[in-house]
Amino acid sequence: MAISAQDIRNVAIIGHSGEGKTTLCEAMLFNGHSLSRMGKIENGTTVSDYDEQEIARKMSISLTVCHTYWRETKINLLDVPGFLDFEGELNEAMRACGAALIVMGPSGSVTVGTEKAISLCMKTEKPMVIFINGMDKDNADYHGTVEALRQAYPAKIAPIQLPIMQNGKMVGIINTLTERAFKFSQTGTEEIPIPENMMEEFENMKLALTETAAENDDVLLEKYFETGELTRDECIHGIRKGIATMNVIPVMAGSALNNRGVINLMSEIVKYVPQAAERRDLLATDIATGKVINVECTEDGPVAAQVFKTTVDPFVGKLNYLRVNRGVLKAGTTLYNPNTGTTERIASLYVTNGKKQEAVAELTAGDIGAVAKLTNTGTGDTLCDENAQVKFDAIPFPHPTLYMAVYAKTQGTEDKVFSGLTRLAEEDKSFTVTKATETGESLIGGQGEVHLDVINKKLKSKFGAEAELRTPKVAYRETILATSTAEGKYKKQTGGHGQYGHCKMRFEPSDQPFEFAEEVVGGAVPKQYIPAVEKGITECLSNGVLAGYPVMNIKAVLYDGSYHDVDSSEAAFKAAAELAFKEGMKNARPTILEPICKMRIAVPEKYLGDVLGDLTKRRGRIIVMDTKDDMQIITADAPQAEILTYATSLRSMTQGRGKFTSTFDRYEQAPENIIQQLTAK
Repeated sequence: MAISAQDIRNVAIIGHSGEGKTTLCEAMLFNGHSLSRMGKIENGTTVSDYDEQEIARKMSISLTVCHTYWRETKINLLDVPGFLDFEGELNEAMRACGAALIVMGPSGSVTVGTEKAISLCMKTEKPMVIFINGMDKDNADYHGTVEALRQAYPAKIAPIQLPIMQNGKMVGIINTLTERAFKFSQTGTEEIPIPENMMEEFENMKLALTETAAENDDVLLEKYFETGELTRDECIHGIRKGIATMNVIPVMAGSALNNRGVINLMSEIVKYVPQAAERRDLLATDIATGKVINVECTEDGPVAAQVFKTTVDPFVGKLNYLRVNRGVLKAGTTLYNPNTGTTERIASLYVTNGKKQEAVAELTAGDIGAVAKLTNTGTGDTLCDENAQVKFDAIPFPHPTLYMAVYAKTQGTEDKVFSGLTRLAEEDKSFTVTKATETGESLIGGQGEVHLDVINKKLKSKFGAEAELRTPKVAYRETILATSTAEGKYKKQTGGHGQYGHCKMRFEPSDQPFEFAEEVVGGAVPKQYIPAVEKGITECLSNGVLAGYPVMNIKAVLYDGSYHDVDSSEAAFKAAAELAFKEGMKNARPTILEPICKMRIAVPEKYLGDVLGDLTKRRGRIIVMDTKDDMQIITADAPQAEILTYATSLRSMTQGRGKFTSTFDRYEQAPENIIQQLTAK
């Protein structure tokens, strides 16, 4: 089916976890005849949630790409996980979509997931539509929910539907713009007259929508002032313009589970959501000139596409999902990847519905599809015509907030574990695998406990490797607070030559990680043995005398000693230095240093007291507090040992609204009780 960018709508389905996004996607696919029957999350039969972990957990964990057709328009649906740990999937979807469909429940309040979804749309300038789902539930409060939205986002909320309620259940709908009412039936919808008892409410909503439409177009506003009315087409034009410019957020309602109000929603998406051709944020760097250009989403022109998601499967291989931003991408062509400086041959193209792939000959500008078996291309990379090289901006991904140490569960499977984790990091850019140079541990970093648990289970199911996750070690250090002198004498007599080394040393605190000096006079220690003394001390630095932590901020001075003409050797002086080190450290008031992190925490004001109280319990120190937009920004210092699982605690304290970053800043002397705990271990 030949299709143009004017006939494509790319819609990300986003919102709070558990509000029915996957079920709504299922209903839309069914209505568009992409499915013969609707699957259910409880039975693990939905198109979007096909991964074994999604079926087991009964929740989405990965972005899924689907498509259907409605009124001669192709709707690409990006079903996005709502759980906060999978923020990276949301960022991928926002790069590919032209608009967002925000799904929320009829609870009479605005959940954190809805708040975050709307904020992200505002930030990324994505037009949005809100669908209040679950209108079949007991105590569904449509009016209360709309009012909560209006209070949170004044002058933007525009309900374009009125639910017809009967015994607390939604039985029909009034479309205020088309001025038509429909009753739901077993076979679909049946048009009915607008109920008399709802006429006043309908007229008030129609007036509000007319005013909203007029406010978004100067010509319409002038006409409205003159005549006091607008035609239906003028209202639709004004609302559509308001949606595109982020001034209007239309609200609709229904039940995805019972497929009520979904057909109406699909018609409104076709009518109001910007076409793929109208997407405005397609900025790229022209490689030849270095200038930032706007890439027009048109079939005429050299191909330019961006990969927004990658999946890795040991059997199927790598699959790259991309949006064609310009031109027509055809199977068999070769494209240039400016991110890696390599070329890739596009052997085959697919459109997908969950895990089901359908081969296509081409993808036109504005469309979304997938490419298999690309060698050097990953998420965020650009693929373009070699003669018209452009590069789209990288997709932003959140930095990990929770780190765990990872070990192979079975000895000898380390290579399998870490190669699997590296492959999974290709798939999920909000997940990292790193080596902690301070402790030698391998660390995996993610957005929360569930995220890392999902990664660990994927490792087993996809790559047959089992890993064990542990709390990471803290990179403590040992140092000295006083100056001491010590003597090391190594004397060993064997059959032939003996071993003799003797050095007198002074140990003192230093502001350098390690210093070595010598003040030997009169050749008491021959010069050829001094490097051996330094080497002996250096090798001791990895193991302090209190709890075996590495030693830092110490100066060692060799000031005297003695030697034997025959028995002295480098090995003997090295051994003597080690003896002096142990004695000198013990007598110089040794102590333990703990790593201190600089934290930056953003929280809504109503949670500020709880967060500050919790920081105090963690031995944190507040440095400065500031306000940015509607968030309180706290800059603080805290010991690393106290914030290893802070991501989980902050999310709990702020219902997911708080965010933080932490970076290592310096070492400080640990409190006495901590030193006692560490030495006791």
